[in-house]
Amino acid sequence: MRIPADDEIRALHERLAPTPAAFDLVYVHCEIVARIAEQVMAPGVDAALVRAGCLLHDIGVYRLAPAEEYIRHGLLGYEALAGLGFPEPLARFCSHHTGVGLTRDDVQRQDLPLPLEDYVAETAEERLVMYADKFHSKSTPPRFVSAAAYTAAVTRFGEDKAAAFKAMVAEYGEPDLAPLAAEYGHPIV
Repeated sequence: MRIPADDEIRALHERLAPTPAAFDLVYVHCEIVARIAEQVMAPGVDAALVRAGCLLHDIGVYRLAPAEEYIRHGLLGYEALAGLGFPEPLARFCSHHTGVGLTRDDVQRQDLPLPLEDYVAETAEERLVMYADKFHSKSTPPRFVSAAAYTAAVTRFGEDKAAAFKAMVAEYGEPDLAPLAAEYGHPIV
């Protein structure tokens, strides 16, 4: 499988972004997630695939309609990449990074506007992208999220979700967010 280079992925973001502000928000987030993933990279994972996955994981945000629920951005990204001929392993980063994974039961129980399927990270690379993504938010203003803050936030979806995240923290460790926060000017919560 050919993994696209950073400049190809950036050009795709520029092409799909509806505005320069949307590009800045989403692409900078994706770059930050890639830098976080580099910090916690586990031995034996395909680093180039992880980097591409980080840079592509939120591409579906550009396709969200104004009233559309944000939870759909992963599926929209998957559809966009698949429609452009991207290989399945790259497209899956979009649909399999939300939260600590969405199961078919989550979709049904929460009445999510998604097809009734599992959206969980299955490969080491998918898992790493999903984990790194938890440490930065595209909120207004953008911010870095500590492991403690994310654990507290994800608990609202169930103790099992908090336990899954804690297991990832134990597996990968916590990234050093302070240098990135200083570089990007985003606070840590």
